[in-house]
Amino acid sequence: MRRRARLIAVLVILAAAALGVISSTQVWLSATLRDGASEPLQVAGADAVALLTPLNLAALALGAALSIAGPILRYAFGVLCALIGGALLALVWPVVVDPPVQSVAAAVTEATGITGIGAVSDLVSDIAATPWPAISLVCGMLLLAAGAFVLATAHHWAASDRRYRTGPAPRDANAASSRPHDAIDSWDDLSRGEDPTSSTR
Repeated sequence: MRRRARLIAVLVILAAAALGVISSTQVWLSATLRDGASEPLQVAGADAVALLTPLNLAALALGAALSIAGPILRYAFGVLCALIGGALLALVWPVVVDPPVQSVAAAVTEATGITGIGAVSDLVSDIAATPWPAISLVCGMLLLAAGAFVLATAHHWAASDRRYRTGPAPRDANAASSRPHDAIDSWDDLSRGEDPTSSTR
Protein backbone atom coordinates (compact mmCIF):
# COMPACT_ATOMS: atom_id res chain seq x y z
CA MET A 1 0.00 0.00 0.00
CA ARG A 2 2.78 2.44 0.91
CA ARG A 3 4.56 1.78 -2.38
CA ARG A 4 1.38 2.67 -4.25
CA ALA A 5 0.48 5.68 -2.10
CA ARG A 6 1.80 8.24 -4.57
CA LEU A 7 -0.10 6.71 -7.48
CA ILE A 8 -3.31 6.53 -5.43
CA ALA A 9 -3.00 10.16 -4.31
CA VAL A 10 -2.31 11.45 -7.83
CA LEU A 11 -5.18 9.49 -9.38
CA VAL A 12 -7.68 10.58 -6.72
CA ILE A 13 -6.70 14.24 -7.05
CA LEU A 14 -6.83 14.18 -10.85
CA ALA A 15 -10.17 12.33 -10.91
CA ALA A 16 -11.81 14.59 -8.30
CA ALA A 17 -10.51 17.78 -9.94
CA ALA A 18 -11.53 16.67 -13.44
CA LEU A 19 -15.03 15.81 -12.24
CA GLY A 20 -15.13 19.17 -10.48
CA VAL A 21 -14.28 20.97 -13.74
CA ILE A 22 -17.00 19.02 -15.55
CA SER A 23 -19.42 19.88 -12.77
CA SER A 24 -18.75 23.60 -13.22
CA THR A 25 -20.14 23.41 -16.77
CA GLN A 26 -23.34 21.62 -15.79
CA VAL A 27 -26.68 23.04 -14.60
CA TRP A 28 -26.64 23.35 -10.81
CA LEU A 29 -29.73 25.42 -10.10
CA SER A 30 -33.11 26.12 -11.62
CA ALA A 31 -34.58 29.47 -10.61
CA THR A 32 -38.29 30.16 -11.06
CA LEU A 33 -39.12 33.85 -11.53
CA ARG A 34 -42.27 35.71 -10.51
CA ASP A 35 -42.42 37.63 -13.78
CA GLY A 36 -44.46 34.90 -15.43
CA ALA A 37 -41.60 33.31 -17.38
CA SER A 38 -42.70 29.89 -18.60
CA GLU A 39 -39.28 28.29 -18.25
CA PRO A 40 -37.12 28.33 -15.09
CA LEU A 41 -33.75 30.03 -15.41
CA GLN A 42 -30.91 27.50 -15.63
CA VAL A 43 -27.75 28.34 -13.68
CA ALA A 44 -24.44 26.55 -14.30
CA GLY A 45 -22.02 25.65 -11.54
CA ALA A 46 -19.47 28.23 -12.60
CA ASP A 47 -22.16 30.93 -12.31
CA ALA A 48 -23.44 29.67 -8.97
CA VAL A 49 -19.94 29.52 -7.43
CA ALA A 50 -17.49 31.85 -9.16
CA LEU A 51 -14.35 30.15 -7.76
CA LEU A 52 -15.48 26.64 -8.68
CA THR A 53 -13.61 26.38 -11.98
CA PRO A 54 -10.35 28.10 -10.87
CA LEU A 55 -10.08 25.95 -7.75
CA ASN A 56 -10.64 22.71 -9.64
CA LEU A 57 -8.20 23.69 -12.37
CA ALA A 58 -5.63 24.47 -9.68
CA ALA A 59 -6.21 21.03 -8.16
CA LEU A 60 -5.84 19.43 -11.58
CA ALA A 61 -2.47 21.12 -12.11
CA LEU A 62 -1.43 20.24 -8.57
CA GLY A 63 -2.22 16.56 -9.13
CA ALA A 64 -0.11 16.47 -12.28
CA ALA A 65 2.80 18.23 -10.54
CA LEU A 66 2.56 15.93 -7.54
CA SER A 67 3.49 12.96 -9.72
CA ILE A 68 7.06 14.29 -10.08
CA ALA A 69 7.37 16.42 -6.93
CA GLY A 70 10.35 16.04 -4.63
CA PRO A 71 10.08 15.34 -0.88
CA ILE A 72 9.60 18.96 0.23
CA LEU A 73 7.10 19.88 -2.49
CA ARG A 74 5.02 16.81 -1.67
CA TYR A 75 4.13 18.27 1.70
CA ALA A 76 3.49 21.72 0.23
CA PHE A 77 1.20 20.20 -2.39
CA GLY A 78 -0.53 18.12 0.25
CA VAL A 79 -1.35 21.25 2.24
CA LEU A 80 -2.53 23.09 -0.89
CA CYS A 81 -4.72 20.18 -1.93
CA ALA A 82 -6.34 20.06 1.50
CA LEU A 83 -6.90 23.84 1.42
CA ILE A 84 -8.50 23.64 -2.03
CA GLY A 85 -10.75 20.82 -0.86
CA GLY A 86 -11.72 22.77 2.25
CA ALA A 87 -12.46 25.90 0.21
CA LEU A 88 -14.68 23.92 -2.16
CA LEU A 89 -16.58 22.44 0.78
CA ALA A 90 -17.15 25.89 2.29
CA LEU A 91 -18.34 27.35 -1.03
CA VAL A 92 -20.51 24.46 -2.22
CA TRP A 93 -22.11 23.38 1.07
CA PRO A 94 -24.59 26.32 1.23
CA VAL A 95 -25.71 25.59 -2.33
CA VAL A 96 -26.37 21.95 -1.44
CA VAL A 97 -28.20 22.66 1.83
CA ASP A 98 -30.24 25.72 0.86
CA PRO A 99 -29.30 27.51 -2.37
CA PRO A 100 -28.92 31.22 -1.59
CA VAL A 101 -30.22 33.95 -3.88
CA GLN A 102 -26.61 35.05 -4.44
CA SER A 103 -26.03 31.81 -6.36
CA VAL A 104 -28.49 32.82 -9.07
CA ALA A 105 -28.17 36.61 -8.83
CA ALA A 106 -25.71 36.98 -11.72
CA ALA A 107 -27.80 34.80 -14.02
CA VAL A 108 -31.01 36.61 -13.09
CA THR A 109 -29.38 39.99 -13.68
CA GLU A 110 -28.08 38.88 -17.07
CA ALA A 111 -31.52 37.57 -18.09
CA THR A 112 -33.66 40.41 -16.73
CA GLY A 113 -31.39 43.40 -16.24
CA ILE A 114 -32.49 43.68 -12.60
CA THR A 115 -29.65 44.27 -10.16
CA GLY A 116 -29.28 44.20 -6.39
CA ILE A 117 -29.78 41.23 -4.08
CA GLY A 118 -33.00 42.64 -2.67
CA ALA A 119 -34.60 43.15 -6.08
CA VAL A 120 -33.42 39.76 -7.33
CA SER A 121 -34.70 38.09 -4.18
CA ASP A 122 -38.14 39.62 -4.74
CA LEU A 123 -38.12 38.36 -8.33
CA VAL A 124 -37.08 34.76 -7.57
CA SER A 125 -39.89 32.59 -6.22
CA ASP A 126 -38.07 29.26 -6.01
CA ILE A 127 -34.58 27.77 -6.45
CA ALA A 128 -34.22 24.04 -7.11
CA ALA A 129 -30.87 22.22 -7.12
CA THR A 130 -29.76 19.41 -9.42
CA PRO A 131 -27.44 16.58 -8.22
CA TRP A 132 -24.35 18.41 -9.47
CA PRO A 133 -23.75 20.56 -6.37
CA ALA A 134 -23.70 17.38 -4.26
CA ILE A 135 -21.30 15.76 -6.72
CA SER A 136 -19.02 18.78 -6.49
CA LEU A 137 -19.22 18.61 -2.71
CA VAL A 138 -18.01 15.00 -2.83
CA CYS A 139 -15.14 16.12 -5.08
CA GLY A 140 -14.14 18.67 -2.46
CA MET A 141 -14.22 15.98 0.22
CA LEU A 142 -12.00 13.75 -1.92
CA LEU A 143 -9.49 16.57 -2.45
CA LEU A 144 -9.43 17.31 1.27
CA ALA A 145 -8.93 13.62 2.07
CA ALA A 146 -6.28 13.27 -0.65
CA GLY A 147 -4.35 16.21 0.77
CA ALA A 148 -4.39 14.62 4.21
CA PHE A 149 -3.35 11.29 2.66
CA VAL A 150 -0.38 12.95 0.94
CA LEU A 151 0.77 14.51 4.21
CA ALA A 152 0.46 11.17 6.01
CA THR A 153 2.26 9.04 3.44
CA ALA A 154 4.66 11.29 1.51
CA HIS A 155 7.68 10.20 3.56
CA HIS A 156 7.17 6.64 2.31
CA TRP A 157 7.08 7.56 -1.36
CA ALA A 158 9.90 6.41 -3.61
CA ALA A 159 11.97 9.17 -5.20
CA SER A 160 10.71 10.20 -8.63
CA ASP A 161 13.48 12.69 -9.41
CA ARG A 162 16.34 10.28 -10.06
CA ARG A 163 17.26 11.91 -13.37
CA TYR A 164 17.89 15.26 -11.66
CA ARG A 165 20.29 13.95 -9.05
CA THR A 166 23.92 15.14 -9.20
CA GLY A 167 25.23 13.24 -6.19
CA PRO A 168 26.98 9.84 -6.19
CA ALA A 169 25.01 6.78 -7.21
CA PRO A 170 23.78 4.40 -4.49
CA ARG A 171 26.36 1.84 -3.36
CA ASP A 172 24.04 -0.98 -4.24
CA ALA A 173 22.44 -0.13 -7.58
CA ASN A 174 20.52 -3.39 -7.63
CA ALA A 175 18.96 -2.60 -4.26
CA ALA A 176 17.92 0.84 -5.49
CA SER A 177 16.10 -0.66 -8.47
CA SER A 178 14.70 -3.76 -6.82
CA ARG A 179 11.52 -2.12 -5.55
CA PRO A 180 8.34 -2.53 -7.63
CA HIS A 181 7.83 0.19 -10.25
CA ASP A 182 4.50 1.89 -10.34
CA ALA A 183 2.90 3.63 -13.33
CA ILE A 184 4.57 6.95 -12.55
CA ASP A 185 8.00 5.32 -12.37
CA SER A 186 7.36 3.68 -15.74
CA TRP A 187 6.49 7.08 -17.20
CA ASP A 188 9.79 8.45 -15.84
CA ASP A 189 11.65 5.55 -17.46
CA LEU A 190 9.98 6.14 -20.82
CA SER A 191 10.84 9.84 -20.70
CA ARG A 192 14.51 8.81 -20.36
CA GLY A 193 14.26 6.45 -23.32
CA GLU A 194 14.28 3.32 -21.19
CA ASP A 195 12.00 0.31 -21.55
CA PRO A 196 10.14 -0.19 -18.21
CA THR A 197 9.14 -3.72 -19.27
CA SER A 198 12.69 -4.83 -19.91
CA SER A 199 13.69 -7.91 -17.96
CA THR A 200 17.14 -6.45 -17.37
CA ARG A 201 15.85 -3.92 -14.85
